[in-house]
Amino acid sequence: MAHRGASKVELENTTLAFARALEMGADAVELDVRRCGSGELVVHHDPKLSDGRTIFSVDKRDLPTHIPTLAEALDACGSMWVNIEIKNDPKEPDFDAQEVTTRRVVDFLRERGSLDRWLISSFRRETVDLIRSLMPELKTAWLVMTIDDAQLENIASAMASQGHTALHPWVKQLSRRMVDVFHRHGLQINTWTCDDPRRMRELVEWQVDGICTNVPDIALQVINSPN
Repeated sequence: MAHRGASKVELENTTLAFARALEMGADAVELDVRRCGSGELVVHHDPKLSDGRTIFSVDKRDLPTHIPTLAEALDACGSMWVNIEIKNDPKEPDFDAQEVTTRRVVDFLRERGSLDRWLISSFRRETVDLIRSLMPELKTAWLVMTIDDAQLENIASAMASQGHTALHPWVKQLSRRMVDVFHRHGLQINTWTCDDPRRMRELVEWQVDGICTNVPDIALQVINSPN
């Protein structure tokens, strides 16, 4: 899974980065969605531009031209399946307690179709839970930086019962036991962000379902290696 596209060789979260990931042969791409001042869904990781303005306060026509709309980004992704991360952090200036952005993403994907190609994730559990209630056909994943090892069984059981698809843990917190527990409950593990070939090999041995990486070309070499 190409993290924000082929972000080592192109500017991240741009149509060029997504197109390059497709050229490299990536199976999937990850991108970040926010809502700009004029209401459009745009693809950008940080809540602010480099000049300090918040994405939420700037109309689409006034954003830097390299920032694509979600529609433009998905067009550039071609045949890859796409992990759409909804950015909705209570600590950030564009926090959306009413989940307007989430609802717009769901409406957009309902109209676009090809629902089997989209996996929607967020660090905010309430966001992915809402998606399950709004449109159960969409696949959902919970992003986590840390997770209580003693609660793995309970968390996996709850996520499975709610119909979620995957857990997306930080690679430095990922353990083989975590993979085994979530697989036993029928859930996928897609981990982020790994650029180290040796660690990638270990993750392949653990049978993780997806590796989010800034170097999809190297990841493909590891995955396809006979060793």
